[in-house]
Amino acid sequence: MKNVILSLTVASLLLFTGCGNKSESSAKENSTKKSLSKEVVKETTNLDTVAYNKKLQALVNGDTTGRWPVKPQPYPQNGAILPFHRIIAYYGNLFSKRMGVLGEYPPKELWVKLHAEMKAWQKADPTTPVIPAIHYIAVVAQGSPGKDGMYRYRMPDKQIDSALTIAKMGNAIVFLDIQVALSNLKAEVPLLEKYLKMPNVHLAIDPEFSMKEGHRPGTKIGWFDAEDVNYCSNYLAKLVKENHLSTKILIVHRFTQGMVKNYKNIKLHPEVQIVMNMDGWGAPYLKHDSYEAYIHHQPVQFTGFKLFYKNDLKNPPHHMLTPEEVLKEKPRPIYIQYQ
Repeated sequence: MKNVILSLTVASLLLFTGCGNKSESSAKENSTKKSLSKEVVKETTNLDTVAYNKKLQALVNGDTTGRWPVKPQPYPQNGAILPFHRIIAYYGNLFSKRMGVLGEYPPKELWVKLHAEMKAWQKADPTTPVIPAIHYIAVVAQGSPGKDGMYRYRMPDKQIDSALTIAKMGNAIVFLDIQVALSNLKAEVPLLEKYLKMPNVHLAIDPEFSMKEGHRPGTKIGWFDAEDVNYCSNYLAKLVKENHLSTKILIVHRFTQGMVKNYKNIKLHPEVQIVMNMDGWGAPYLKHDSYEAYIHHQPVQFTGFKLFYKNDLKNPPHHMLTPEEVLKEKPRPIYIQYQ
């Protein structure tokens, strides 16, 4: 089975261009949307295990391999978003138009587009309410070494705060994404703790730019081991318990076999829900094959699927998959990311 899939171009991820978008208020949008993040916490504080199991089984989507739903797995603690809701996320960085949709549009226009995508997903699967997310790259791999030689740039607080303000406009949850480059998660994750203590902020990590052998980011595809994923989930679980927070979500990007090693050793916690996100662009059949090989065949807990407004359209007649097409996957992704 052909399962090779292209990632983002190096230039797309390593080049900063332009300025960050200024946050704008949107009273009309806020008046038409209730606080979804608050509703989610309220709805799932007292977990209905029967409903939870039923939703897990629905995500299986007729798969008969026995891999899904993942067993054993703990019931989430409280405030669990998944699998009761599907997350529709916009990805990027405010410093660059080339890194994703977040840097391409002013906030008002961004929310018009994201609300349109949410409507399409809700229509495709009326049984699973959708909630929006802003997926912001808070630590960015770059082509130059920087002062400490780590080839990564940490976003200043004011930029992260801008992402949080944009999220607030649409009552969205937030993911802070880390590309460690030559650094490591133990050095980067704690620096975001004040944000991760916020009830609506979650974490994402990108193995593609984890250069454990010392290569410059973009020259080869990096990787994380189960130990790296476990460090993050342990860290989040500790934050949840110590600060009486609702359940956190950890996104792990993946589009090759080698990007996540020893997946069977990834540990699950009641306080953290882990999503393996199929993060790669290409023709529809390549995206399906990659999802089949690296997500379906190597189950962890929940699954995600990334869609590219531009790169998925390369080499016509390729097209960006529709919600209906993505929902044919087994298991059905519960986290959807647009770049």
